[in-house]
Amino acid sequence: MQILDLELKGLKLITPRLFEDARGIFFESYRDSFFRAQGIDVTFVQDNQSLSKQGTLRGLHFQSSPGQDKLVSCIEGEIWDVAVDLRPFSETYLSWKAVVLKDGKQLFIPKGFAHGFCVLSNWARVHYKVSDYYNPETEASIRWNDPDLNIRWPVDQPILSFRDQTSPFLREVNRVTVDYR
Repeated sequence: MQILDLELKGLKLITPRLFEDARGIFFESYRDSFFRAQGIDVTFVQDNQSLSKQGTLRGLHFQSSPGQDKLVSCIEGEIWDVAVDLRPFSETYLSWKAVVLKDGKQLFIPKGFAHGFCVLSNWARVHYKVSDYYNPETEASIRWNDPDLNIRWPVDQPILSFRDQTSPFLREVNRVTVDYR
């Protein structure tokens, strides 16, 4: 398994070692001791999955304080995955990074980031582990096409939930308070 630090501090791209033969592919997607040795010292408490069709865009979602670390993988299909740094004291505050996830690749997103993705393949099954339980009282979102973020999504007319269509713009959201230590 290889872990690559990305431009936004704490954001990591994880590429597993694939074992392929006539039957298909096998890989280890998570090993607590390895992740901790690589600086991902997180206890995951909940797993989530979504199945979405091509053109679906989900995001930009986050949990305010205490926040959630996320380990995102696309276990079927292909997605364009985005993380936005919402940590007010970060050098990369309001910067974003996108990666394509497929073939076992994972994105580790620390607390203090908003997350979203767009489905590139016909269908995609996305799995993510989170470090804190879902709490509707701390659930928040920012509009996917916020002009202040200027994310260049790879879809012109995405399929959106009502929530994602009507999420507030960044300038309408009070300063985001997250625990990103």
